[in-house]
Amino acid sequence: MRSYIIRRVTLMIPTLILVTILVFLMVRFVPGSIIDMMLSDHAGESGTDTEILRETLKANMGLDVPVYTQYGRWMGMLPQKDGGFHGVLQGDLGSSLWTNRDIVTEIVGRIPISLELGIIALITSMLIAFPIGIYSAIRQDTKGDYIGRSIAIMSIAVPGFWIGTLVFVLPSIWWGWSPSVEYIPITKDFGSNFIQFLIPGIIMGMNMSGGTMRMTRTMMLEVLRQDYIRTAWSKGLKERAVILRHALKNAMIPVITVIGAQVPVLIGGAVIMEQIFVLPGIGRFMIDAIGQRDYPIISGINLMMASIVLVLIFLVDMSYAWLDPRIRYR
Repeated sequence: MRSYIIRRVTLMIPTLILVTILVFLMVRFVPGSIIDMMLSDHAGESGTDTEILRETLKANMGLDVPVYTQYGRWMGMLPQKDGGFHGVLQGDLGSSLWTNRDIVTEIVGRIPISLELGIIALITSMLIAFPIGIYSAIRQDTKGDYIGRSIAIMSIAVPGFWIGTLVFVLPSIWWGWSPSVEYIPITKDFGSNFIQFLIPGIIMGMNMSGGTMRMTRTMMLEVLRQDYIRTAWSKGLKERAVILRHALKNAMIPVITVIGAQVPVLIGGAVIMEQIFVLPGIGRFMIDAIGQRDYPIISGINLMMASIVLVLIFLVDMSYAWLDPRIRYR
């Protein structure tokens, strides 16, 4: 097992490097560079030579060198203009090109917001998906099964951003109430903070639950047809014991895989929900950075998200041995 863990961790490194290279290059192909945006802010100023200002801005932001040199500096493999080495390898993601604020500090301040929203969404998803998926399997082809399958299809088909928009707009029209658009820190008012995150978290969780629900039902149906389940029934065990102790644990491996694969979807959904409900999390931070073409912020958030996804996928794979003792890693 030790050799398996070493191989997996070793493979994460080239994957991360490839992802950072792709994003580092792709954001620079987006129409409208940060230089053009900054020059538009100075448009109309008398006595300003546009070309001189353009070259000055490029030099100040380190964009006057080839893109591979920019990447090497950002990673910390090449010296900066001051001759020092400070970049990703040194734990430094750089500073915003617009505000000059430290990116690590900005991300750390916003992680709890996105994390709280993601945890609420994930818990909501599992609370909806597992009971309905299990019930649909053990009561196959009954009215309850048809209702559960319809709920799963509806959860997948209805866009989360559409529900979020309706929840935000319709109550204000009908009852003169809408969710708070001012972020309430959890340290200031725990109750108000929880209520503020509960609505977008539940919407995201409902949207995520459909796939998990269908996978839970499918795998439970497959496991319930196995010989050892029939043996458990023949021993006279209660339905609760057969389902929870024998069937559910063996059916959970593909389900856990689906939940792990939903993490990128969860991140993408958080981007939309944070925009709709005006939550200053990582997703909204990324949208603002893309709109301003703030390259260091985009690359820094991408590196963080890619690292989280790779670690979670690794943990999901490692959980297989706990769920099924027959699995061995070599």
